[in-house]
Amino acid sequence: MATSDLCLELFCSVCREISIDPVTLPCGHSFCLYCITQTWDHQNEGESTCPECMRRYKKRPELKRNHKLYNIAKALPHPQPSQETVQIICTYCDFSVPAVSSCLQCETAMCDHHLRKHNNSVQHTLIPPIRSVTNRKCSIHKKILEYYCNEDLACICASCRQEGLHEGHQLETLEDAFRRKKKKLRSDLEKLISKIEEAENRLQSLQEGVRKAQETAEKETEIVAALFRDLRRRLDDLENKVLTKISRQAEKEALSYSNHLQNLVIEKGELSKKKHHIEKLCNTTDDLTVLQHQELESWDFPDTEKEKDKDMDGNKTPNMDKMNLSQTIHTGISNILKCANILFYAQAPNDLILDINTAASNVSISRELQIVRWSPINQIKLDIPETFEKHQVMSTGRFSAGQHYWDMETSQSGGWGIGVCYPSIDKRGDESIIGESNKAWSLRRLCLWRWCNQYSARHDGNIIPIPHRITSTKFRIYLNYEAGKISFYELCKPMRHLHTFTTTFTEPLHAAFYVWGDWWYKDSWVRIIHASGSQSRECDWLNRDTIFSSSE
Repeated sequence: MATSDLCLELFCSVCREISIDPVTLPCGHSFCLYCITQTWDHQNEGESTCPECMRRYKKRPELKRNHKLYNIAKALPHPQPSQETVQIICTYCDFSVPAVSSCLQCETAMCDHHLRKHNNSVQHTLIPPIRSVTNRKCSIHKKILEYYCNEDLACICASCRQEGLHEGHQLETLEDAFRRKKKKLRSDLEKLISKIEEAENRLQSLQEGVRKAQETAEKETEIVAALFRDLRRRLDDLENKVLTKISRQAEKEALSYSNHLQNLVIEKGELSKKKHHIEKLCNTTDDLTVLQHQELESWDFPDTEKEKDKDMDGNKTPNMDKMNLSQTIHTGISNILKCANILFYAQAPNDLILDINTAASNVSISRELQIVRWSPINQIKLDIPETFEKHQVMSTGRFSAGQHYWDMETSQSGGWGIGVCYPSIDKRGDESIIGESNKAWSLRRLCLWRWCNQYSARHDGNIIPIPHRITSTKFRIYLNYEAGKISFYELCKPMRHLHTFTTTFTEPLHAAFYVWGDWWYKDSWVRIIHASGSQSRECDWLNRDTIFSSSE
């Protein structure tokens, strides 16, 4: 609140100035001690009315100083009086003496001195000083307004009532009408305050919505920009790779031509020498000289047609390995499209939690149902068909259509497996382990020794070793149900493709988890780290250089 507004709150409604010695009435309104005392002194005997709310007190209340208002008024600078707060001057004084009351009958404002003279002569209605009392009288009878007509919404005098101008109307005294109107105004004020607060809340909500929309747009813009930067980089890398292959093939072809060219130059020189020697003999007239050159009989003249077949035809286009180039381009573009496909269409499931009913007795499940841990102590389990015999647990949610992904974090010790399986997978025996039957596909980590870890993809008992050196403990499974693809990725920078199974799914798929440990590897666990339902393009791995790289 501004200082000027605060000063207005401290004004006394009687003298229209900041209260110098403020006192507070039981109704809560505050006035100058002098002003309220003078007002009550000039009222009819036995009347003590609040000038603000017109509340009547049978007994004049005790007036006590309002120390808080006093201290505030004392500390604040007094503003210059405006036109509305100019003092009312006594009508009878020759000098500018402030008035303390106004008489409705006499239509005058009086100072304290003239007020005492007035009270000694007549008993008129006195009010706090006002500039004009004309609006306090009836315009017809020129009498004081005493009643209020609720039908005509007008203030009337006693003559108006007696003459029957408002006969049959609901009339009430001005005081009662004032109180009722004040009560209604306060009620309307409370409603307005409530409406304003509601509007402010809605405004804040809308502003918050706009802010979130802007943040989302900025985030999406950054993600898409990063994606296209990466796609352009990958296309540039693919172009450079293809151009490098073409350059190498061209160098290889050029080297082959160069070798043939060098051999032909040498051969041409030898033939030229033989030609020159034979021409010399042809020009000789001595028969013995010609006959004695027996080496001419042993000279081997190559078959021209056969040698031409061996030569490389310079008019022909070099035989580039177009099939290899086409395969390189096709593989590179396929990987780029696969990347964009996963980014824009795959979704993280919002209900990927572990099904405790399927958990084996030697695994424990976290309270939030997202961590499975090998337990050296068998848990108490109900003997139900859904429970695995050992080491495993499935998810409650299943996938029967669409593209999905989920991320996992694994322990650095012990053995584990992550993958998918049909709900009809055997829960007993060796084929219950994911990857050992034709009803499950998995990525497994087998810990042979403390320093030797083997990673492999498994399905139907077939083991496919992962040739890469895996350093991360975070992995992603990507499922394209209609395409029949289940892929495994290592969440590193850039994310690395490990293996993809291609088949035709005949049942819905559950996420499946396997953990194994012993006295040496006691801490073996798998934790679901992405199951919030967010789009994959919002994942934390999508940064400037974290789009996955394909294995070659």
